[in-house]
Amino acid sequence: MNDKNETNRTLDEPIIETTEQIIETLDMNLEDHTQEFLAQLYNSEYGIYLVKTIFHVPIANIIAAVIALFFFLFLRKMFTTLTIKTLQPLTTRTKTFYDDRILSALKGPISFVFVIIGVNLFFTLLFLETEFIKTLINSMIVFNIFWVIYALTHALRGVVYHFTGQFNTELSHEMGNFILTIMRGIVLAVGLGAVLQVWGINVTALVASLGIGGLAFALAAKDTAANLFGSIALLLDKSVRIGEWIKIDGVEGTVEDIGMRTTKIRSFQNSLITLPNQAIANSHIENFSRRKTRRIKMTIGITYSATSQQINNIVNDIRTMLKTHPEISQNSTLLVNFSSFNESSLGIFVYTFANTANWAEYMSIKEDVNLKIMKIVENNNAHFAFPSQSLYIESDNFLKINNCNT
Repeated sequence: MNDKNETNRTLDEPIIETTEQIIETLDMNLEDHTQEFLAQLYNSEYGIYLVKTIFHVPIANIIAAVIALFFFLFLRKMFTTLTIKTLQPLTTRTKTFYDDRILSALKGPISFVFVIIGVNLFFTLLFLETEFIKTLINSMIVFNIFWVIYALTHALRGVVYHFTGQFNTELSHEMGNFILTIMRGIVLAVGLGAVLQVWGINVTALVASLGIGGLAFALAAKDTAANLFGSIALLLDKSVRIGEWIKIDGVEGTVEDIGMRTTKIRSFQNSLITLPNQAIANSHIENFSRRKTRRIKMTIGITYSATSQQINNIVNDIRTMLKTHPEISQNSTLLVNFSSFNESSLGIFVYTFANTANWAEYMSIKEDVNLKIMKIVENNNAHFAFPSQSLYIESDNFLKINNCNT
């Protein structure tokens, strides 16, 4: 029995020695518990297989690296959810809602943190600690930092709107969007410069070298600059605002967004129309939302059977009704007149203005006016006319008259 144990120990000694040499000569730079775990694998009964190397990397490390990478990639959503749920109780204790928005905006960067951990662990387990790998990891970290800053500009946009509202309440949203766009552009530019700096690219020299082609760049970007100044002109002139109903060179709809380069208009067919700010600033803008009133114009047809007294009473009653109507503008033109003898009707012209610019309210007021006019005509025992012709048939003894309605 002792001889057998002695034989097994003799056979195992080369394996143990080889394993110890690999562990001692390779600097894994991992946490102690990871090193101990790998050491146990190498010294296990399967160590003879796991200690074999591929491209000078033990198979055990390759397997562990792949498992670690996919573990963090596939479970990062779960890790992010757990992190958010852990921090959420802290936000519920505060009265402000900005911390909730910040936490929601940081979901992406938090998820990317676990990607960085997985990639870093993957290369560490493979002993790939080259300068390129270190630079790659550092650039990912820098990218995530600026991603956090960029996300915060979205989460804290309410603060910007509140700030711009101190200067101009009506244009707080438009001015806020303009400032946020500039801030995000600066974050992206600085972030790109920081990533380039990590890779050893001299950003200062790069920017200076752009001066050689500055003229060509200026010529190429002249339209962009014109659109930028066009957006500033729109904001300063207060020509249009988000949510207003406008018409520009045949394009009609509701303003959905005023950007640094373009303005987006949602048409009444629900299509999105994008116009360059330069074109808008140099075009005639018809802003329907700036109207305080909306016109009501119609011609009422009364049958020829009505007497002059009935027509006079109808005109006076309609005029009185409009002058006392609470939703009719009394400061605008108001006309009610017996205006014409038409082919099949006596025309009464009605011209007035509803005391609103809102389309839905206007339609409601117009409906009420129409119903009141119908009631006035009925109360005066008159009738609305419809297109008709009278056919006269002459005979020797008498004249027959037939009315043919069409």
